[in-house]
Amino acid sequence: MDVSTPPDALTDCRGVSEILSRVGDKWTVLVVKALRGQPRRFNDIKRHVGGISQQMLTRTLKALERDGMVERTVRATTPPQVDYALTALGRSLSEPLLQLGQALVGFRGGERFVMPPDRR
Repeated sequence: MDVSTPPDALTDCRGVSEILSRVGDKWTVLVVKALRGQPRRFNDIKRHVGGISQQMLTRTLKALERDGMVERTVRATTPPQVDYALTALGRSLSEPLLQLGQALVGFRGGERFVMPPDRR
C-alpha cells in the first residue's frame, strides 16, 4: 500500500494554507461581512464588528487592501472622509468566506460539521 502524498497534493495544500492564513482569521471574516452590503467608514465598520480594537481593524483593513479585497477611497472634504468597500475579488470571496464562518460557528455551537465524502 502506497501512503506517499503526490507532489500536486502538497502544492495544493500549501496554496490553500496560504489563502486561509490571509482570509481565514476571525477579524477578516467579520470585516468582510460588515462590508458586504455597502461601503462603510472606519467607525461604522468598528461598530459592526464588535470587540475589535482600532489597531486590529486598521491592520485588517490594510491587509485586505494589500490583497486586493478592499478598496479605500479618500474624499477631499474637511476633515477627509475615508470609505472602505469590497472589490470584485472581495465580493467573489465573501460568500465562501462567510459560509466557512457559519460552518465554524455551527461546529462551535455543538452541531456536528460533517465533510461530504471525497468522490474521486
